[in-house]
Amino acid sequence: MTTTVDASEIAKFEAMAAEWWDPNGKFKPLHMLNPCRLDYIISQIEYEFDRDATQDKPFKNLRILDIGCGGGLLSEPMARLGANVVGADAAERNIPVAQLHADQAGLVIDYRHTTAEALAEAGEQFDVILNMEVVEHVADPLAYLTACQKLLKPDGLMICSTINRNPKSYVMAIIGAEHIMRWLPKGTHEWSKFITPDELEKLLSQAGLIFEDKKGFVFNPIAWSWSLSSRDLSVNYVTASSKRAE
Repeated sequence: MTTTVDASEIAKFEAMAAEWWDPNGKFKPLHMLNPCRLDYIISQIEYEFDRDATQDKPFKNLRILDIGCGGGLLSEPMARLGANVVGADAAERNIPVAQLHADQAGLVIDYRHTTAEALAEAGEQFDVILNMEVVEHVADPLAYLTACQKLLKPDGLMICSTINRNPKSYVMAIIGAEHIMRWLPKGTHEWSKFITPDELEKLLSQAGLIFEDKKGFVFNPIAWSWSLSSRDLSVNYVTASSKRAE
């Protein structure tokens, strides 16, 4: 079985596994970004599957894969919304951290130390795939996205976020986040692996997915908060794509 896992990338996240649920630790940027990510994810699932997030357990009977789940920052909200959640991560040390936190919260989540390729080979199928901040860490983005496409049921939805590649993203995501703010350990990201929105749209199409939407995640240093933008995709951004039935 082939894999797109990059061992050096996995080692970075293995080293930080114990800090996933510390809002002031190495994953502080994700804790800050998470409400904005969830707003987008929930709205896209609502639209695609005709669900109402104001209702009790609105995502009931939806099977959701959180690929690259880390400590479960997205898996847990999806489970609370009633989804049947599988959280998968190639970094083995993340899984017990995520499982313990879910157990303490009284949530049932199927956490697995595995890869997209292994899940696809096993014939797993999902209504929704959350593919957040992963594609810039894999060895072969197209092969990885193709494996994710195989995991989607017909009419399934994939939400995929990553970081744009341009001078601004280098300043913000690497110099700013890693060297000045020290939100992340130095070397967490490689600028050369960042993917532009046009490149990601092309990769998604080559993987057999239909591109549906894209938005930017924009950080406001004055309000110290994140928001969604239809125009500014210059650094962090998110996409929605679907797999249509034959």
